[in-house]
Amino acid sequence: MSTTGPDAPQGWGVPPRDASAAGQPASGAHALPAFEPAAPGVTEPAAPDDTRRRNMLIIGGIAAAVVIVGGIIAIIASQGGDDAAVLPTPTASTVLLPLPTATVAPVPRAATTAFASALPTTVLQYALATSAPEPTWVGAGAIEAYSESYSDGGTAQVVVLAGQWETPEAAAAYAQQLVAAIPAAAAPPAATASSTASAEATGAAPAGFPATGDVTAAGQKVGTFSLVDAGDGTGVAVWTNGASVFRVTAPIADLRNVYAAYPL
Repeated sequence: MSTTGPDAPQGWGVPPRDASAAGQPASGAHALPAFEPAAPGVTEPAAPDDTRRRNMLIIGGIAAAVVIVGGIIAIIASQGGDDAAVLPTPTASTVLLPLPTATVAPVPRAATTAFASALPTTVLQYALATSAPEPTWVGAGAIEAYSESYSDGGTAQVVVLAGQWETPEAAAAYAQQLVAAIPAAAAPPAATASSTASAEATGAAPAGFPATGDVTAAGQKVGTFSLVDAGDGTGVAVWTNGASVFRVTAPIADLRNVYAAYPL
């Protein structure tokens, strides 16, 4: 989950999601702890590279261009003067917005396997609220799988399904089934000035969905991603990372951010 990544909302680019070499965890802060695979050939998901993290994060990772007036416009001192006013040269500066962080404490996760322990307890402003085994995925062939919900302390919620398969091929096949099962969102009406203003005011879905691309690590493809507008105010992200599969449901306005911030 290299094609280019999805068009980011509010002018943010979404480059390919970097991880580590296919089937092998990346070194660094987000790499999984070493462990013996649950079955022969089972590998851990790779951790995305820092470059991808910097480019993908909308809040805190992008810069808003702010035009600062460098001086006061020169005006003609006398009435009827023929001299043209001299405009100052605008200077562009960069403002970095802070990353949102969770304001509620995450609950402890009962599972203690290496895969489960690598799953995050917070993702941006969302903190882990529930975690339980996911029997449907295990029944579909996953070695282990979990269903987890994250809360921002209010009404917003993110739901993550995460599982590990024996091979990247098996993971990719299951991810394709997940993407095919996502309901297609209805086509939006033609945009007008009033509808655009209304959409911005109500937090309607940003443009650029669906979007697909490759997950790469150290220049190597380790999976694929798909971002889809579910049409009900939420969006769904499905991606593979080696032999691991992830499915995230989030408010559509936050989908790219959550996908970008998820560390696996």
